[in-house]
Formats: sequence, structure tokens, C-alpha cells
Amino acid sequence: MVFNTSMTGYQEVLTDPSYKGQVVMMTYPLIGNYGITAADHESKKPRLEAFVVRELCRRPSNWESVETVEAFLRRNGIPAIERVDTRALTLRLREKGSLRCVVSTADDDARRLVRKARAAPSMAGADLAKLVTCARPFEWDEPLLAPVDGRPVVPGWPLRFPRPPRVAVLDFGVKAGILRCLVSMGCRVSVAPAQTAAADLLALAPDGILLSNGPGDPEPVVDAIETIRALLAERIPMFGICLGHQLLGLALGGKTFKLKFGHHGANHPVKDLATGRIEVTTQNHGFCVDLKSLPDEVRTTHVNLNDGTSEGMEHARLPVFSVQYHPESCAGPHDSRYLFTRFGERMLAGVTRERLIAADGSAGGDDA
Repeated sequence: MVFNTSMTGYQEVLTDPSYKGQVVMMTYPLIGNYGITAADHESKKPRLEAFVVRELCRRPSNWESVETVEAFLRRNGIPAIERVDTRALTLRLREKGSLRCVVSTADDDARRLVRKARAAPSMAGADLAKLVTCARPFEWDEPLLAPVDGRPVVPGWPLRFPRPPRVAVLDFGVKAGILRCLVSMGCRVSVAPAQTAAADLLALAPDGILLSNGPGDPEPVVDAIETIRALLAERIPMFGICLGHQLLGLALGGKTFKLKFGHHGANHPVKDLATGRIEVTTQNHGFCVDLKSLPDEVRTTHVNLNDGTSEGMEHARLPVFSVQYHPESCAGPHDSRYLFTRFGERMLAGVTRERLIAADGSAGGDDA
């Protein structure tokens, strides 16, 4: 069980593939008051194992609502429980760390349930990304929902690319919000399964590579770590998010460790060390990159102000960077969407250089 401190965004929590293998408890006391909408899913179905709330609203007030949270959970076979003391459970998890647990509708024997909880496997050592990745490659073309007043979804988007850059997304449980941001920025997006080899990704001729979020321990995802190492040698712009950040850290020679109770919510303060700016961020992770384990050529760019842990890094010589939090802001504040622009600018430099080289070549041919 993990606790999430978001006051809104429960639909994004329910459908975030990064919650695979976990029971999620919401600390905000009333959940479901705006129902379930058609546009806010982060994947096709709920991925968490069970849902725990203090009080569930059964009469949502929202013109976009298509069903209640209860109906959504029932339809997808997700166990849930309400009318429990979520404050007491949160304090227990903060004291003891994330704990194994059972939510049951079939067995009411407390001793048997405790035995089942104790027998449940640990998150450490579990490669859960393989359970939520896509079965086969696909193209994504859906952008972020545009504001009704006609403003751009993000100032400056889409970027002025000479041609739309191709982004290859390595899917460890990618959220739809990340893919929508890439499309809205002006990219063509190709999504590939987590087990895809470097050669197959390079066959797409990508201008940039995005390493997605996902669930579980990064260390067992050994094939992806080897793939990322091979991609680093190609010097293609690369952007890692959440699990992608951790996998990139391992590929660069660092180490990861399990946090006591993880970071789950839409209100976590992160400091940008270059500017001193504080961002309020959306987070969902139980493992973290060990700052002290990173080689000298990898610079820490962001830190968590609650516990000082790694929230971002950048390579000194390669066009590679990553963050531990969720810059797509689904759900959550929009403080961090500039990171997609930074990724786009690195791809833009490559696309522009490619065009200049092609122009010089054609000019030489005409002169001859």
C-alpha cells in the first residue's frame, strides 16, 4: 500500500500504469466528486490493485462526467474500500514505510488475510514494466485538449521545427499525457514495447528518444538498461521520466534504492539547481537514483525539497537529461512542462543541422 496526497486527479491515479502491483490510498477525505470523464484516462484501464478512500462520492457534479468512480471500478473489476481511517493508515505508512497489504471481498478471516499479506512478494526485485508495456509498436497522434478560448496549450507550442521530428518512446508504462505533450509540441510519436532492442529503435530514424514512466524496481529491467547504453553511444537527444530517469541513471553507471514510503501526489516541491526556481510537481515513484553513485560527468539538476533526493540529472557531454517527477502534469500543476520544450530544442538543433548539411550538399552539386 502507498498513499497519494493529491486533492484532485484521482482518475489519472486510477489509470496510471505506474501503480501496477500497488494498493493506492488517497489522503484527501472525499474522492469522486467530479466523477469520471472521457478525456482524462492515462491508459486504457485501471492498473492499480485496489483503491482505498475515506469517503466516496456517489453523486458527482460535473457536466463532463460519464460515470461515477464506483461504476468505473466495478466495471473494471478493481476492489475498493471506504469508511476507513485513512489518516491513521497514512501515519502508519509514514512511520513504517510502504507495507504489504490485502483488500478482500472473499475472505473475512483476519488471521488468514494477515498470512496472505505477509506472503505477498516485495516490490523490490520486481520487473513490473513488462506487465504494462504495449504488446506491439504503435503510432500516437492525439494532442493535449486545447483550451476553449483558442490559446496554445503551452506558450510557444508547437515548436517551429523545419520538419516534425520523430520521437521514439520506450514504453515502460507510459502515461497518455506524455504522448499528448509530444504531439502538441509538434512531434511524430512512435511507441515501442519495453523489450525493444536498440537496433529496432534506431531503425525508426528517431530525432529523439523518450524513456517513459513505469512501475516497480528499475534494477531487474536489465534488457532496457542495455538498450539505453547502446542508444547513448548514438548521441541522440534522450529524455527520461520517472522510471525512465532511474533506468538512465543505471545505464550511466549509477545505482538506485527503495524509498521508505515513496513519493505519490501532485504537490511535491522540487528545486531547479540552475535557476533556484521551485516547481510544484506531480510524482509517483517508490525507487530513486542514488545521487552519490553518479559519475562525475553526470550533473544533478533538480532535488526534492522534502527529503533531498534526486529529481533530475543531465550528462555533461551527451544530449541526455531526465527527471524523476512528471512534467506532463496529468494530473497536477503545469510548472514543469518547459522540460518538453527543452527536449524539443535539443531535437531542433539536430534537425536544423541535418537540414543545413543537406542544403550545403545540394548547393555543391549545383555548382559542380
